[in-house]
Amino acid sequence: MLELLADPNAWLSLLTLTLLEVVLGIDNVIFLSIISAKLPEQRQPAARRLGLVVALALRVVLLFSITWIIGLTAPVFELVGRSFSWRDLVLLGGGVFLLVKATTEIHAYMENEEHGSAGGGGTASFAAVVAQIVALDVVFSIDSVLTAVGMSGELAIMIAAVVIAMGVMLWAAEPVSDFVNRHPTVKMLALAFLLLIGVTLVADGLQFHIPRGYLYFAVAFSAAVEAVNLLRKRNRRKAPAEKA
Repeated sequence: MLELLADPNAWLSLLTLTLLEVVLGIDNVIFLSIISAKLPEQRQPAARRLGLVVALALRVVLLFSITWIIGLTAPVFELVGRSFSWRDLVLLGGGVFLLVKATTEIHAYMENEEHGSAGGGGTASFAAVVAQIVALDVVFSIDSVLTAVGMSGELAIMIAAVVIAMGVMLWAAEPVSDFVNRHPTVKMLALAFLLLIGVTLVADGLQFHIPRGYLYFAVAFSAAVEAVNLLRKRNRRKAPAEKA
């Protein structure tokens, strides 16, 4: 441990892996923001914190089971000339779940808009929300841990990076959730992002790798355009007040 603390390469590896884990964790935070909005307002923060704590626990447990995790990439059966592993099946299941969930959320959101409903919280039980969060945590955790194992050979660095990244997400979860749920167009953009993630997971499960850089660039570009729109709306609201 002392050798790691004195090694600049270890610190660089920790920084790189932490940044990557934070980027990968954006998926988790967005899903938490949308699914927890189904709860009464006073219970939403507890659901988000519980979801992130469960995600952290899963990642640490999986890191201590590196041999088993690596074994998940071993082929278990063949279909139409392709070999599939347990990891592929988990990603496929998670991707299909995200596609279905994002589609139903978009449909419900549009129905609420059509009937003039605000679509507030309180439409789901705490247990149901937590169960969905844990199900997606398993998928995101396996993907995150396999990335960590591929980037660093030191268990201490991997665990430290995961813990720091989760700390950042715990800090960001509340403001991100408030912002997403307060702006309807941002919420729709977040749901579209979940659809993209679902497609990416299904493609990975079918062994068609889509570079995450393309995905995050598309999302960042869309978010930048939406930020300009929000700024324009705010300026238009301020203009009449200044004239008065």
